[in-house]
Amino acid sequence: MAWEIEPTPFMEVKKSYDWGIVLTGVTSNDQEPGDRVYFHHGADRVVHTVELYKRGLIKKIIISGGSGRLVTKARKEADELFQVMQLMGVPKEAMLVENESRNTHESAVAVKKILEHQPGTSVLLITSAFHLRRSAGCFRKAGLPVDVFSTDFYSHPRYFTPDVFLIPKADAFLIWQKLLKEWTGIVAYWVAGYV
Repeated sequence: MAWEIEPTPFMEVKKSYDWGIVLTGVTSNDQEPGDRVYFHHGADRVVHTVELYKRGLIKKIIISGGSGRLVTKARKEADELFQVMQLMGVPKEAMLVENESRNTHESAVAVKKILEHQPGTSVLLITSAFHLRRSAGCFRKAGLPVDVFSTDFYSHPRYFTPDVFLIPKADAFLIWQKLLKEWTGIVAYWVAGYV
């Protein structure tokens, strides 16, 4: 709970942004058959981005992220999210796809290039709450000031009932693994000069 950036209620988004940037990392893009999109934890990124668009809080959407694979090929995630958002009613003219980046740093650099000829553009970065610190750092380091909108929470309100307080949960170990991976990523990005 201390690590994740708190959610912003839609009613507290005080302006309409020119662009909402949604980062990928939410699909299983090697699942078959390949005629549909397979989501794992994190579909909130897509659903909340579409809701921001439909509420008029973002005017256009940039979907950023390729496959992330270094050796093997996989479907490009940004293309998959583009397909899903169209099915959810977002017109294709309201979206741009950046599907070559393999990590958050590359996404930030690529999106900066897309928007560099649009000075004064307001940007809302949409990604998972646990990933938001590193991703916002990358975009700001790339020279693109962003406001943030967190989604896809692993934390939840604490309850101190016997079933929660006394019985261990196996998924707590998985969440710690994800958090340790994110912390390692931040250190690696700091050493590389990406944040």
